[in-house]
Amino acid sequence: MNQPNTPAAKPPVITVLGVGQMGLVCAGILASPEPSRLNGISDAEAGLRRPVRVRLWGHSIEESGRIAQSRKSARLDGFELPEEVDVVLKDAPALEDASLIVSAIPVQYIRDTWTRLAPHVPRGAGVVSVAKGIENSTLLRPTQIIAEVLRQTGRDDPDGRPRRVGCLSGPTIAAELARCLPAAMIAASDDAAFAREIQQLFGNSWMRIYTNADLLGVELAGAVKNIIAIAAGIVDGLQAGNNAKSALLARGLSEIARLGEAMGANHDTFFGIAGVGDLATTCFSPEGRNRSCGEALGRGRRLDEYLASIPYVVEGVATCKSVIALSQRYRVDMPITGAVHAILFEGLDPIEAISQLMAREQKTERVG
Repeated sequence: MNQPNTPAAKPPVITVLGVGQMGLVCAGILASPEPSRLNGISDAEAGLRRPVRVRLWGHSIEESGRIAQSRKSARLDGFELPEEVDVVLKDAPALEDASLIVSAIPVQYIRDTWTRLAPHVPRGAGVVSVAKGIENSTLLRPTQIIAEVLRQTGRDDPDGRPRRVGCLSGPTIAAELARCLPAAMIAASDDAAFAREIQQLFGNSWMRIYTNADLLGVELAGAVKNIIAIAAGIVDGLQAGNNAKSALLARGLSEIARLGEAMGANHDTFFGIAGVGDLATTCFSPEGRNRSCGEALGRGRRLDEYLASIPYVVEGVATCKSVIALSQRYRVDMPITGAVHAILFEGLDPIEAISQLMAREQKTERVG
């Protein structure tokens, strides 16, 4: 007897919030199909991703409309958004039936954006953040901000279950990811099953994803490394040399690890991909936003003038205020972070800042 045809299950919906560089790249990674066969290996054996429907949303209807028409963005040269990505201009349709939401919103704007979108967030949808920073007003990390907004707006899962949240972090220069150059990232979550889900969705033939249960450490490393990258850029702008820059990177990593351990993070996290890996890329890549900002300051440009001249957010500038507050709360010595804060907000000359760091008492090296 013939069995009736049953309709195929619809692919899950993933909504990417934010049309900046990482939002564009994430949408492209999720929507780009892998080959159905690799040298005769089955899909399951090759670990290929299941098909998904991808939506992209931005807060500006005008900018989103331009991307929908051209499939390109001035924010990321040479990148073309796959036709499979549906650019949605309205809030509610963007989130309808979404099983996963990727938040690519700059940190200081996360709270307002998620408060706006909260009424439309499906109760069962997981959330993965790709932002790197600390909120100024609360000193919360991106996933904490999102969880708090959803809790305050009554958008937790039914029966009081906590929302599944995680982050995706690591050495992620967007221009390289747009060209599908080999890379590795960390999927971090307190929920191990959710971390594996993120791993499976984003992993492909050129992107290797590792999981990590230390959500605190991974997010903190991604935030504080931006401040050290500003310092590295200042070294570049002053033409102080690679010896100075490498020493700065090593001592900057020590500051990140000290703060992380004081806050309860895992020491090992800071010596992996999300820690030293991300820090090295950000400090040495000519395309790093935070390093480029620091270089401009080292060459004598004013901070407000530089920020007004660029079309993107330099997360390390605002986050520096938050990390200074955290270092005071947890009584952690962070001299490089303090020097960057003084240059950014207190008018300290970069050359004088280096002189002050070099004049500190000499002591035994301690990492973390």
